Amino acid sequence: MPSPNIVERCRIDHPDRFRLADFDTTDTAGMDLDKGEAKELLKEDAKRLGELQERLFAEDKWALLIVLQGMDTAGKDGIIEHVMAGVNPQGCVVHSFKQPSAEEIDHDFLWRTAVRLPERGRIGIFNRSYYEEVLVVRVHPDLLARQKLPASLLGKNIWKQRFKSIRGFERHLARNGTIILKFFLHISLEEQRRRLLARLDEPAKRWKFSAGDIAERKLWNKYMDAYEEAIRATSTEEAPWHVVPADSKPFARLAVARAIVERLSKLDLKYPTVGAADLKEMKKIRSTLLAEAPSGRVKSRSGGRTAS
Repeated sequence: MPSPNIVERCRIDHPDRFRLADFDTTDTAGMDLDKGEAKELLKEDAKRLGELQERLFAEDKWALLIVLQGMDTAGKDGIIEHVMAGVNPQGCVVHSFKQPSAEEIDHDFLWRTAVRLPERGRIGIFNRSYYEEVLVVRVHPDLLARQKLPASLLGKNIWKQRFKSIRGFERHLARNGTIILKFFLHISLEEQRRRLLARLDEPAKRWKFSAGDIAERKLWNKYMDAYEEAIRATSTEEAPWHVVPADSKPFARLAVARAIVERLSKLDLKYPTVGAADLKEMKKIRSTLLAEAPSGRVKSRSGGRTAS
């Protein structure tokens, strides 16, 4: 199994000391993972996650919100596909947040994500999230102008105010039974270059390519500054950030899977118990079923048999 310190290496427990430059995008916690080895390790974690998700669904008390953030090509879609492979689709929903609609812009910046939060017993995955409002909107001031906020609210403190709103929002969710895990998939500029070239060179990947990715790439340093400040301001005990080195896709998937499994395991999820009266009734039903003919046909009231 993966080294037990993987989650601790990634989790931001001391945001006041956080510096993105301290995190090596190539770090694999000392593990040498070829694709076959990583696949087997991830399979074990995915199986365990599937078991925990079933208990989460059955107990129906907690919800889990997974927030995935990262630059283009960071591997968000791959995380969803591979880490959640063992989860029952009925208990998991994925929302990808792109450019907001006119209706969404007419609400507060948290509204469009708030209405898509997971209900109790389910896992919700946000592929990008409300954090776009302090990342892409911050890097592109014209997007903030489109939000039609009163001029008096557009002062220099707007980002600190949004961080405060996010912390309050996440604290509210935590107090009402939603577990929040946030992941920044941290890749290098060079690794993104390689992945973009792969999209251009491989016919099966060309549909993923967008010229907009190149434009955003030129703003890399601004994005890194925005991520650093956002993570520093919003990594809390109830909603911690995990900075996941993601140049290695196998390692990134393992790290995310392990963090989810570790957190759900701490909930001590249990299947609901059956009361004495219900158990008595179940025993009666069981006896009735056992008395039926094994051929799949049941006795008629006249003593003959009828088709099932």
